[in-house]
Amino acid sequence: MVSTGSNAFAYHEPGIVTIMILTSFLLLLNITNYALDRLVYSGLLGQILIGVWFGTPGTHWLSDSIELAAQQLGYMGLILLVYEGGLQTNIKTLKANLLLSSAVAITGIALPIGLSFVLQRLLSITPVEAFAAGAALCSTSLGTTFTVLKTSGLTESRLGVVLTSAAMMDDVVGLVMVQIISSLGEAASSFSATTVIRPVFVSIAFAVVVPAACKLLVLPVTKWCNAQGLPSAKPAGLAYLATRQARFVAHTLFLIAMVAGSTYAGTSNLFAAYLTGAVVTWHDSVIDGLGSAKLPHTAAKTNVSPQMQGQASEPLATPTDADGRSGYGPSMPADGTGSQQVLELRNESAGTSIYNTYYHTPLETILKPLFFASIGLSIPITQMFSAAVVWRGILYALLMTFAKLVCGMWLLRLPGFAIPQRVRKSLSKVSVAHWYLWCKPTQRQHKPDTTVTGAADPVPPAAAVQGNAQPAPATQARPQSSISAKPLSLYPAAILGSAMVARGEIGFLISSVAQSTGVFANKEVFLVVTWAIFLCTLFGPVTVGLLVRRVKTLRDTERAQKSGRQDPLGIWGTTSSS
Repeated sequence: MVSTGSNAFAYHEPGIVTIMILTSFLLLLNITNYALDRLVYSGLLGQILIGVWFGTPGTHWLSDSIELAAQQLGYMGLILLVYEGGLQTNIKTLKANLLLSSAVAITGIALPIGLSFVLQRLLSITPVEAFAAGAALCSTSLGTTFTVLKTSGLTESRLGVVLTSAAMMDDVVGLVMVQIISSLGEAASSFSATTVIRPVFVSIAFAVVVPAACKLLVLPVTKWCNAQGLPSAKPAGLAYLATRQARFVAHTLFLIAMVAGSTYAGTSNLFAAYLTGAVVTWHDSVIDGLGSAKLPHTAAKTNVSPQMQGQASEPLATPTDADGRSGYGPSMPADGTGSQQVLELRNESAGTSIYNTYYHTPLETILKPLFFASIGLSIPITQMFSAAVVWRGILYALLMTFAKLVCGMWLLRLPGFAIPQRVRKSLSKVSVAHWYLWCKPTQRQHKPDTTVTGAADPVPPAAAVQGNAQPAPATQARPQSSISAKPLSLYPAAILGSAMVARGEIGFLISSVAQSTGVFANKEVFLVVTWAIFLCTLFGPVTVGLLVRRVKTLRDTERAQKSGRQDPLGIWGTTSSS
């Protein structure tokens, strides 16, 4: 407590009851997360329910000040969670699937808003209220999306990149909807088009200006610094800039600047956090490319010879250039000694490594659990069980689930439909993944495991041993040649659609703004929308977890049986480099 007129916050030892409540709260958040992650890849569900139990909707064991602190710390966890998603984004795959991600995002925005006008008949509400309800349900929970992808191991896959990009676009639109709903709740005379247009154009500006600045400013400066031997060249003070501690400070300041700038500019700070992580990953790849150019060919290989491993204890010689200067971090000596240490030190200075060292533990054990618990704090569980509200909420949740599941249709291949060759070539220049969705599977000749040069047809093993040069029968001439082993699978579409279902924090934010500003004149609308958000947030992660578990089981079984179908996800389970 603070006494009147005091210039400082008086320190009071917390009571034993408060200590026990907070201890059990944090322990249960982590225990339920661990258990449910192992069962259904959805530990966040337990954390949401723990928030309902301990917070105002349930027992109210947490005081109002603690709930406020949990929401604020939890949002910091959300920013770091989205930043991690940016760090793990494959830039090449993101470029290749940008149009597809846009199509998924537009589908996930338009259908929920359109289907929400069904509420006009269910609840006898105005079109503005129906639009506000649809705006709350058009978002996709970024925290839930990144958590599910990380738990399932799909973050760097094509499917993961498409999903995260689409979810990010939905989030940006959702936060624009917050401004629109807030304006709709005010008097018509004070409604300004700037309130609606500003977040849209600022988001577009961030999406265009940041990559352009990286291309036109950061890339030339990085190349110049590498050519000059900076920052590891003399004077010795500059060498500190190449350490992990300096990189940690630089990444953190960059993240803070992007988040603060986007907030004051009027766009989503989560979008800025995602861009920050993607820029850090891109910069790491640039540094790796410049450094690899100075290494011998063998230094870039993952497998290092025993001789190279035996030299691990030898000191590194930093001068590599003609003038005796080294590039970013320790460099490769001219004789190739110490290449493994150089690669390891570069990996230690990468954004993902710094994140895992400094951010991962507090995020996973405190900040992220508090974020999902804060979602539970906002669910008015005691007011949601009247019969009229329950059945309307379930029906609306089914409609909103269907609206997001349709997003997965973009990943379906239609074997009975093929577009013309000329159009296919034009689309392939934009993205290979786009036209692949709609084309018939082509016949591809798989090379045998053992490469045979100078032979059109592989020779059967028995014929090779006996020295028989006669061609094999037609039925055995190409034992490994068949139609590409990419069966028509619904798993990628189902996983994408199910992962888009969870609304989470953005949905609750929009509905709360609509309620507080008076857009939801009917109290039942807010409760029905809350039911839909809650059920969708429960259904999405559980379904994705079960699907991923099934995919992993099929993958292991097919690999054990050597059936040739090692990945049920096909191209969507791989990265662009695979």
